[in-house]
Amino acid sequence: MENKVLMKGNEAIAEAAIRAGCRHYFGYPITPQTELAAYMAKRMPKIGGTFLQAESEIAAINMVYGVAATGRRVMTSSSSPGVSLKQEGISYIAGSDLPCLIVNVERGGPGLGGIQPSQSDYFQATKGGGHGDYHLIVLAPSSVQEMADMTSLAFDLAEKYRMPAMLLADGTVGQMMEPVVLPEEKNVEFTEKDWAVTGTKCARPHHIVNSLYLVPEELEQKNFERFERYAKIEETEARYESFMMDDAEYCIVAFGIAARVSKNAVLAARAEGIRVGLIRPITLWPFPKKALKDASEKVKGFLSVELSMGQMIEDVRLSIGCSKPVELVNRAGGMIMSPEEVVAGIRKLKEGEAK
Repeated sequence: MENKVLMKGNEAIAEAAIRAGCRHYFGYPITPQTELAAYMAKRMPKIGGTFLQAESEIAAINMVYGVAATGRRVMTSSSSPGVSLKQEGISYIAGSDLPCLIVNVERGGPGLGGIQPSQSDYFQATKGGGHGDYHLIVLAPSSVQEMADMTSLAFDLAEKYRMPAMLLADGTVGQMMEPVVLPEEKNVEFTEKDWAVTGTKCARPHHIVNSLYLVPEELEQKNFERFERYAKIEETEARYESFMMDDAEYCIVAFGIAARVSKNAVLAARAEGIRVGLIRPITLWPFPKKALKDASEKVKGFLSVELSMGQMIEDVRLSIGCSKPVELVNRAGGMIMSPEEVVAGIRKLKEGEAK
């Protein structure tokens, strides 16, 4: 029988990162992710790792850039305003084709907003919050178990494709406590990458990590090559959960804590005789377009359930080619919808489709 421990979501990320071979953490405290940094501050010195509370979020992400260039597993974490400060550095890391993990435990905004949970950083995470043409692999956990599992997966995907990965969690999942089976410890023995900056010892040519290309033809070619890799990721790495979609006439799309609320709404709506199911995107980028496109061929309409003013809804509409009605149930500013509000949205969708 697997041993389960009771952990906060933020702490599960930290322990899972250590078990995935991360030995370098740079960050700055901000609610509601501070427990992650506090956990790393206690654990890293005991295992020969590096924990450093930087003087700012800008400094922290550039420290991540430096360690990522050596090929080691490295991460940072923050919450919405702090992640905004990191965007220039994230763009540099993406432009240098380096793997790392960035954790955003979202809070309400814009501005300083509030410390309650939100999903309003969806655009920032999935459309590229910094300058230039780039993507992050974006994973959206909806439980403490997934906080742990997706941390390990994020490191693996980042290394596989040489690009930054982001864990995009809302404050509820970061703060809640649930039983979790922690992943097995990975062999952290470092193997040198054929691109990493580790010192040549006069035994090999220099490796140069850089995002500066003054010749426009060279920069264009780098962008083309990067987007060929992105296309492969979109083909092979999109992940989602399907819940009661086999006979569904209506489809809810939700992630994170909104998906957990929506599952209860699905059960309540089915008790009323409304056949509804749920598609939960696990990767927000790459977005599970094909799953939604396939669903659009049999359902009558979609309901996007979000803790924002409506951001993911745009990707839902694009995925189905605007072929079916797509409505929104949302709360903002740190508020969470109830299952009853979602059921009311399902009824409204059904009534509108019948007119």
